[in-house]
Amino acid sequence: MNSTGTERLLNVVDVEATCWPGSPPPGSVSEIIEIGLTVVDLDAAERTARHRILVRPARSRVSPFCTELTGLTQQEVDQGVSFAEACRLLAARHTAGARPWASWGDYDRNQFERQCRAGGTPYPFGRRHTNAKAVFTAAHGLRKRPGMAQALQIAGLPLEGRHHRGEDDAWNIAALVLHLAGRDGWPTD
Repeated sequence: MNSTGTERLLNVVDVEATCWPGSPPPGSVSEIIEIGLTVVDLDAAERTARHRILVRPARSRVSPFCTELTGLTQQEVDQGVSFAEACRLLAARHTAGARPWASWGDYDRNQFERQCRAGGTPYPFGRRHTNAKAVFTAAHGLRKRPGMAQALQIAGLPLEGRHHRGEDDAWNIAALVLHLAGRDGWPTD
């Protein structure tokens, strides 16, 4: 616990979205199909919970390219919840509006903002977002921002699970957050 007697919890979020080797097919847009979320207790320096929300796309389908990249199939995501319901779950079960959150880069934040705006869905997160990729780059004095897998190598950490799977990527990004916090390289506010 910190000096105020409260835990410093952080949601680490990673999304997977429908994707194609080139432009989307006519009428299709990139949509979130999986939300991975790992809760990090910064005071205890540990990952305390791991979650996965499958999201059913409304305006696109999972392409063979997307399945190859993520392992997710159309049949699997068809069992998911709507995007609006996923946002409600983030707010209700994961305190997304009040708890600070982080992602690897700004893609995840931008994708949520875009998709919420397009569907008239309330944005589930608060304003305290940290771009973990930028923090890692600065803390390690790098000139170029590394991908998550490369950052794990730089930090001497293993890649756990499948890369480009939201639940596994959030878990791995959380390990990088803890690596940075252990070096006093994670923002404290």
